[in-house]
Amino acid sequence: MSKSSARRRFIMTLVLGIVLSVVTMYMSLSSGLFNLTHSEVIQTLLKIDQHSDHYLVIYEFRLPRIVIGALVGCALGIAGAVLQGITKNHLADPGILGIQAAVGVAVVTYMFIISGNIEQIDGISIISMSLWGWVGGLLATLLLFLFARNRGTLDPKRLILVGIALNAGFGALTLFISLKMNPQDFEMATVWLSGSIYSASWQQVYSMIPWFIIIVPLLIWKAPILNVLQLGEVSMTGIGLNKNRSRLFLVLCTVGLISASVIVSGSISFVGLIAPHISRRLVGIHYQYTLPISGVVGMLLVVLGDWIGRTIFAPAELAVGIVISIIGVPYFIYLLIRSKKTN
Repeated sequence: MSKSSARRRFIMTLVLGIVLSVVTMYMSLSSGLFNLTHSEVIQTLLKIDQHSDHYLVIYEFRLPRIVIGALVGCALGIAGAVLQGITKNHLADPGILGIQAAVGVAVVTYMFIISGNIEQIDGISIISMSLWGWVGGLLATLLLFLFARNRGTLDPKRLILVGIALNAGFGALTLFISLKMNPQDFEMATVWLSGSIYSASWQQVYSMIPWFIIIVPLLIWKAPILNVLQLGEVSMTGIGLNKNRSRLFLVLCTVGLISASVIVSGSISFVGLIAPHISRRLVGIHYQYTLPISGVVGMLLVVLGDWIGRTIFAPAELAVGIVISIIGVPYFIYLLIRSKKTN
């Protein structure tokens, strides 16, 4: 495929993905236990309709939830693509390196200390929770780089193995702390850890947007480095790339996205695994194209999964993390079988 045709395909896929995401967001905005007509939705969004119930449903309940879902899905999709590029392993996932689990430990510890449920956390508490989450994510990164080095070089295969061990350890620690909570806080923590955005608020949106605006453009700008990292170690050294510094920078940026996402949505699995695979099938293996498409696919997955969990099972509600896991587990098994046949 020529460079011009690849770029044309990327632009068409990007536009189609954004259109599908916007349509899904509108479907999520207009449907639910409290159904709204198309004119009511549009008039409320434009603030023409002053009906208090319509305003409350749109601006306080559904819109923050949709925005959080879009931001989290985009962040996890891009983070998954970067991690798969760094490790040269297409089965890598933000959860597999233990970063999501480490942020989960930090946030559950914070909840245990303040002894208050998630619904009562105000804007200042969200900032505090964000700081705790970042500390947990950076701790996991420090341990990853400490134990995954082989003769002074970061070993991608060892990185995966260390990540799996950290994920198991942090998961056990989270369970231990959760069991020490009072029943109400334990229930809220369990729902949050399953990957839920049902309690999304504008404060959470505001806490995530700065990190998203700073880190996502940085990663897309550095996408050509991920292409170079797919070469052999000798080739990378030959063209003058400092592979350890590049991997460290990319992993730190990825930790930022993962931490910011987990703080507001809990651990949503498989988005970072599925989105990069779909994007590679759509636009090829070049990361300057793969990263943006992975973000759009991840956004579509989370918004669609949340809409399904909120409407299909109404009046009951299924966490978006559970809905995506139902889709992700069969897809993960398919990828394992496919990679086994390839080998």
